[in-house]
Amino acid sequence: MTTPPDPTAPRVRPDPPPGAPGLATATVDDHGVLTGWSEGARRLLGYRAEEVVGRAAAELRAGTADGGADETAGGDSGGGAGPCLADGPRWSGRVAVCHRDGHQVEVELLAHRGPLDDGSMGWLLVSAAPGEPSAQEPGALEDRAFAHYPCVLALFDTDLRLARANADMQAATARSEEQMRGLRLTELVGHGESDRVEQAMRRVLESGERLELETDLRAPGESRAHAWSVSLAPLRNETGAFHGVCFAARDTTAEQDARQRLLLLNEAGARLGSTLDLDRITQELVEVAVPRFADFIGVDLLTFLHRGDEPPTGPLRQPITLRRAAHRSILEGTPEAVPDIGELATHPEGSPTAKALIEGRAERHRMTESLLKSWEVTDPARAARIRAQGTHTAIVVPMRARGVTLGVVLFARHRTPAPFTDDDVLLAEELTARAAVCVDNARRYLRERSTAETLQRSLLPQRLPELTALDLASRYLPSGARTGVGGDWFDAIPLSSARVAMVVGDVAGRGIQAAASMGRLRAAVRTLADMDLPPGELLTHLDDLVIRLTSDENPENDESPENVGAFGATCLYVVYDPVSRRCTAAAAGHPAPLVAGPEGTAEPLALPTGPPLGLGELPFETMETELPEGSLLALYTDGLISGHDRESGEGLETLRAVLSRPAPSLDALCDNVLRVLPPTHPDDDIALLLARTRALHSDRVVTWDIPANAAAVAETRRRTAEQLLAWELDNALFTTELIVSELVTNAIRYGYPPIRLRLIHDRGLICEVSDASSTAPHMRRARVFDEGGRGLMLVAQMATRWGTRQGTDGKTIWVEQDLSTD
Repeated sequence: MTTPPDPTAPRVRPDPPPGAPGLATATVDDHGVLTGWSEGARRLLGYRAEEVVGRAAAELRAGTADGGADETAGGDSGGGAGPCLADGPRWSGRVAVCHRDGHQVEVELLAHRGPLDDGSMGWLLVSAAPGEPSAQEPGALEDRAFAHYPCVLALFDTDLRLARANADMQAATARSEEQMRGLRLTELVGHGESDRVEQAMRRVLESGERLELETDLRAPGESRAHAWSVSLAPLRNETGAFHGVCFAARDTTAEQDARQRLLLLNEAGARLGSTLDLDRITQELVEVAVPRFADFIGVDLLTFLHRGDEPPTGPLRQPITLRRAAHRSILEGTPEAVPDIGELATHPEGSPTAKALIEGRAERHRMTESLLKSWEVTDPARAARIRAQGTHTAIVVPMRARGVTLGVVLFARHRTPAPFTDDDVLLAEELTARAAVCVDNARRYLRERSTAETLQRSLLPQRLPELTALDLASRYLPSGARTGVGGDWFDAIPLSSARVAMVVGDVAGRGIQAAASMGRLRAAVRTLADMDLPPGELLTHLDDLVIRLTSDENPENDESPENVGAFGATCLYVVYDPVSRRCTAAAAGHPAPLVAGPEGTAEPLALPTGPPLGLGELPFETMETELPEGSLLALYTDGLISGHDRESGEGLETLRAVLSRPAPSLDALCDNVLRVLPPTHPDDDIALLLARTRALHSDRVVTWDIPANAAAVAETRRRTAEQLLAWELDNALFTTELIVSELVTNAIRYGYPPIRLRLIHDRGLICEVSDASSTAPHMRRARVFDEGGRGLMLVAQMATRWGTRQGTDGKTIWVEQDLSTD
């Protein structure tokens, strides 16, 4: 069965290609029948095409030369092409065939399988055949090959004097072969690198081994040296003695230049991308490119960048004002620069800088006299600097990234003889483009950081409240520019009954998201604090909130390590009561506060630390202790005591030492702490809140037990009036009597004994009524004929603020009045 032809296989043809008369070719189909016969085959075996086409190829066999001819050249008993040819698409070997005159010819046969001209599959048999007589003189072809070899080629004798040189050698040295014959390489191109090449040639003659070397040689009349890849090989005569050295060289200047450009771009990419500081990025650009690419570089940026503003809308308008961000020169003092670093410069309409910015494309300028005269009209200062330094070429490249124009970069050469080329323009554009992306990244980062800092400042307390219970001072120090704005916060929240809550927290993450999360937690803490919850219970509610927020930000419930607790935060919540001088606290993964007595050493509060917020694992324990008046409380975030340049525990010991030393004020003590502890560039935000405790003494607080009968209301009013007169609060007498009467009446009517009234004379006047009931009162709107329901509404209207707090033995209703308006 005939195998169908493969349409993708190359077609086999019996005729040799033009210019190859020395080939003998024939085609054989799958049945072993000759279907094609070339002129070369006729010269090889003497048969004309009409004598063999249609005959079995096996009839031409004369026997085997290497044991394989019978299976190769002709078919088998069935007339096929032969098992070896049928095994694969290609075969080669020696075959003995018969000449027309009867003698045997051994040929090297190469067989290819593929589609024939008629579309059927078959074999192309190829062998060498006697060529036509050559009309060329002996050696003529070799001479032409030597003369036109596509690289510099020369032959030196054993004295290293030139014997022959091809056309490229003559072109490279600008001399004919006759002019160079008998000269050494050092005499042709001068001393220097040519001495090293001659030494290598001597080693070749001594060792008889080939050598490869790279060198830079400057031919006569060239302005710069070219890079050459040189190959040296020994030449021997018929007796094997050294006859000379073959010198072959290939100009690799373009390859070396391309390699240097790539190295320059790689280094620029690595250095430019290592910072987000605008000035540092531009400084890295000029340090990379001078002197390797240019003799002077100046980088000017539009002024909106350093202000952190949005880019201007619409096209730029001339004249254009730019700020010099960086420059560098191979000359000391950078005499080419017109503005100094940080100074503003205005580029008039039509100047090279303004033109490049407006048109948005790079331009190469050759400093001709006519061009300089035209620039002297619009920008005489720069034209004078160009003349003074002898600048011969310059490239001006606009700096653009993501559709935003950022500035311009000027490259200039005055000491390097070679002017800028078109390839140099491409390199300047690529360097500027990489710098532009980094500058734009820094711009975006600066904008985001500025936005985050603004948000953070708006969410942090603008000032601390003035309190009777505590004297407060605080400091907030943002992290370094590399790390971004964090989520640290602090707060001081006035509570009922002259108490105050202090809170310090730290949200994981950086940037606007962390600042926004911090704002949500701070608002939640203030809301929960208004409910007068104990510290441990407050942190439990806050933990639930963080879990919900984390779930909102991870709706697919991804349990991967990077998403579990991704919204994590730590928090410390402390409540101080100036009446009892009791301090209660709870912590969620946050460092315990430091406490120092009036004359003691600062020590960490023995506070059980629960898990961070957002894990929902364990309840938060509340710790309670009594603090002497004048005690110091220090609440802080871990950025104050930890850092990459500090040993574990070292920061805490330093903080203890600073807090234990006396200071004239809390503000001075805050300054002392920040002067000693934080690193120069902190990698985390720092929040510090210091509090000095005060106490409300017994002469400012009175407490009475109230009998659970209606007759006690009048007696309570009377005693209240007497106490207010003793405190010289005559203006608050009428209002306070109404408030006390309403609160005590409600406690007797709806509560359970024991019932207690407490008056606290703080900055305002606080009235508290406690009973053993846990039912909280609520206001309602009384109807016209209702006998009750108006008292609590009247109390709310007369009070500055009021509320209810739950305790372990009941509830307390409290009302505050602002005495400053009375």
